[in-house]
Amino acid sequence: MADYSNLYEAVVNGDNKAAAAITRAALEANADPLELVNQQMIPAMAEVGRRFECEEYFVPELLLAARAMRGSLELIRPLLAERGAQPVGRVVIGTVKGDLHDIGKNLVASMLEGGGFEVIDLGADVSPERFVSTAQDKKADIVALSALLTVTMPSMKTTIEALRSAGLRDRVKVLIGGAPVTEEYAAQIGADGYGANAATAVPLARKVLGK
Repeated sequence: MADYSNLYEAVVNGDNKAAAAITRAALEANADPLELVNQQMIPAMAEVGRRFECEEYFVPELLLAARAMRGSLELIRPLLAERGAQPVGRVVIGTVKGDLHDIGKNLVASMLEGGGFEVIDLGADVSPERFVSTAQDKKADIVALSALLTVTMPSMKTTIEALRSAGLRDRVKVLIGGAPVTEEYAAQIGADGYGANAATAVPLARKVLGK
């Protein structure tokens, strides 16, 4: 079997062009796209997360690695869809209503995608109703809410209440995060989990889904 560890290195190093070129060449050589994801890309993003936690990497390195991973995934995703490969889980993510900040949310979305999740990114300033309708339409396993402003944090609670009113709360897990958000606040509003930073997103999502 061919060695594609250079794809792992390209993602960890945030080399977007190399990651895409290696992926393209691997696919042309009939490499298994699922193996590229599971054996190289997911471990690479896990290593990026570890380095971020240890303060060896910072936000710029995370962004570069996420971009490299996304470039490779764009080439692989159509092939996975053809063979009916199932994601680890389906996540609807967005910054809550009234909040226009999206850098942290974008990082979390990239980490989740790199961790094998299907991610539906609704962007910023997302209403509770839109979270609910998308979670219903896409049969989401997780709804992930981000807030960077203290004044928009109540929208997280409102969204959880809207999910409950729609009868989705039993089957949809809610994860929250953002600079002013705390674990105590997550417990207070009835969320299923809280992530302190983007690096914790994948382990947390897997945990709440029992993966």
